[in-house]
Amino acid sequence: MRKTVNMGYVVFLSVVAAIGGILFGYDTAVISGTTDIVAGQFSLDELAKGWYVGCALIGSIIGVLVAGMLSDFLGRKKTMLISALMFSISAIGCAVCADLSGLVFFRMLGGFGIGVVSVVSPAYISEIAVPEKRGMLVSLYQLAITVGFLLAYLINYLVLKNADTSLADADATVRSADPLRVRMFNSEYWRGMLGYETIPDLLFLAVIFFIPESPRWLIVKGRYDKASAVLGRIYNNGEDVRSQVDLTKASVASEVKSEWRVLLEPGILKSVLLGSAIAILGQFMGVNAVLYYGPEIFKDAGFEDPLFSTVLVGIVNMLTTVLALVIIDKVGRKQLVYWGVSGMIVCLLGIAIYFLPATSLPTWFMLTFFLLYVFCTAISISAVIFVLLGEMYPNRVRGLAMSIAGFALWVGTYLIGQLTPWMLANLTPAGTFFLFAFMCLPYLWIMWRKIPETTGKTLEEIEKYWTGK
Repeated sequence: MRKTVNMGYVVFLSVVAAIGGILFGYDTAVISGTTDIVAGQFSLDELAKGWYVGCALIGSIIGVLVAGMLSDFLGRKKTMLISALMFSISAIGCAVCADLSGLVFFRMLGGFGIGVVSVVSPAYISEIAVPEKRGMLVSLYQLAITVGFLLAYLINYLVLKNADTSLADADATVRSADPLRVRMFNSEYWRGMLGYETIPDLLFLAVIFFIPESPRWLIVKGRYDKASAVLGRIYNNGEDVRSQVDLTKASVASEVKSEWRVLLEPGILKSVLLGSAIAILGQFMGVNAVLYYGPEIFKDAGFEDPLFSTVLVGIVNMLTTVLALVIIDKVGRKQLVYWGVSGMIVCLLGIAIYFLPATSLPTWFMLTFFLLYVFCTAISISAVIFVLLGEMYPNRVRGLAMSIAGFALWVGTYLIGQLTPWMLANLTPAGTFFLFAFMCLPYLWIMWRKIPETTGKTLEEIEKYWTGK
């Protein structure tokens, strides 16, 4: 790596953008601890429970559809601010909403924030990163997501352990003294679980003001002086600054058509379709079923403390992502996927076997395969997907192309969130996990035959691969 790079500053910018991933992870995982009590309070059947989980994903789908246009028009920084505001409104609204309709509405606002930040944060990091460290830096976003997962699981566990649901029947004087607090942390403790998201969100709102706009976006908009000023803080050598500006200007200058027309060019269209394919297939390999319905799966498996088991899942997920962050630029994107997804298949088969009626295996057998599955997922597809989507597309259409791939990802996520309760009830847990194992095969084939290795390449070199220029 060039010695002229100010890596401390680059890491700072990447960490700030990655904080959006904490909100992504928290908002995604916190739902797992609230499904049972919300379903009981509002008398939800299996499909209605799926809608409660999936409604936020509708917001995510809308978010990714507009995120590319917003970030290409307003800039990456302002778009991250918009997503942070959505998270704040959602967290507060969920804590104080009056009924199920209000809860669904505010969950959808939070989902909108997830969709936006899932596009713009990886794009920002990929655009300020140097090629030699881009995989590690973009993986900081995935690490932040796992921190959000673990934070949500811990909050769920602690809120439930400290909730005194008997206060629901307490004397009216006790309830009237602080009715919202009683509802948030006792009789309707799901409000507290959802409301705690306000804390990391305020942090995200505060630190965004300390980062500049993406230099690549500034160059695309013709603001070369501002872009050079930002790059001057990333590179200590003025020659490197001029070289990077010239490279990006040349890349943008070659794109004379409108953004939508560029997307229809054969090489670019192929990259968008393949990115969308791996984004949607990754959701049918069991990852989000575990995130959304982990406590319910552990409960069906006979565990006495399902929420504590999800905390273990969060710990393994986060620690493994740290490992992936360290090795992704050394091992390469594709090698991580080959080994990780192969391990996922073995683990999913082991979990499915545990749930077969003819078997009578101890709970540690299921927990072992479950945690190994989380390890294999975190070190492969979870670590790689946002890196690939952040670096696969040309400068001028990166936001728009990532929105399309993100749309595919969130459609798959919504379907899994909506259908998992139905699959667990009708296909049985064994059949559901056998299906997840089977869906790993087309993902492996696409990564093997269709996706190039991007490790160590500049964004301009990756663009040349797709366009053939």
